[in-house]
Amino acid sequence: MADMLQTVVRNKNWADVVIIDTYSTINFYYAVIVGFLCRKFNIPYIPILRGGNLPERLEKSKKQCEILFGNAYKNVAPSAYLFEAFKNKNIQNLIYIPNTIPLENYSFKKRERVTYRLLWVRSFASIYNPEMALQVVEKLQKEGKDVTLCMVGPDKGSMENCEKIAKDKGLPVTFTGLLDKKAWHKLSEEYDVFINTTNFDNTPISVIEAMALGLPVVSTDVGGLPFLIEKNKTGILISPKDVQAMTDAITDLVSNPEKSQQIANQARKQVESYDWEVVKYKWNEVLK
Repeated sequence: MADMLQTVVRNKNWADVVIIDTYSTINFYYAVIVGFLCRKFNIPYIPILRGGNLPERLEKSKKQCEILFGNAYKNVAPSAYLFEAFKNKNIQNLIYIPNTIPLENYSFKKRERVTYRLLWVRSFASIYNPEMALQVVEKLQKEGKDVTLCMVGPDKGSMENCEKIAKDKGLPVTFTGLLDKKAWHKLSEEYDVFINTTNFDNTPISVIEAMALGLPVVSTDVGGLPFLIEKNKTGILISPKDVQAMTDAITDLVSNPEKSQQIANQARKQVESYDWEVVKYKWNEVLK
């Protein structure tokens, strides 16, 4: 927070606009304070609505939300989910600009054969429910499947517990820690199914990236994910915390490689609309 505030103060004399990544937990208050500074210095600001639980924040912190979002130059929703949620609360100056990826950096891999090699990419935080991934592996192992899981991401409080569970139960899980994009994209070539176990979410870039890379996605049906994934067409959606449903979905993809490849192909086609070369024009309209 101190860094964010210092950045605003240090650059206030030349900045035309401040763009604030706005999340739904403690970072929400960072955005509130940055917004206050921007108003004090008469600098227009644009919150980008990142937090998957922001609709709940609109209820819990009504006054602060009214001030932060009501005084914004624009409120940018990177998902149809948050756009609709904010629109229903009569938040003004609202525009939808999707999350972006430079599509040319994502090599699509066609998987002729699909195996139980699973990839999970996210921060190890409780809201993303990383423990569920381990439960899925345990379930598949008990069913006699030759399963492995690679978990990529920084520790946000849950990694130690996940490592302990994997060790205690003898699960075939690799923890890489944080990897840069190039490294985990290369690593993804060794895996066949991408799993997303989150309890709350917006439109996660890691899922968009997996779709671009040709990994069929099995995800919990929460937050913005049903706006990102068309069920059974560009990915598989299951109820949150439903280990059996995720296990069954993975087994179905492995057993039906043609279905898996069809989903991967359709997902890649969908995420082409998130290419920066397409989306940048929407930002140009906002910032010009």
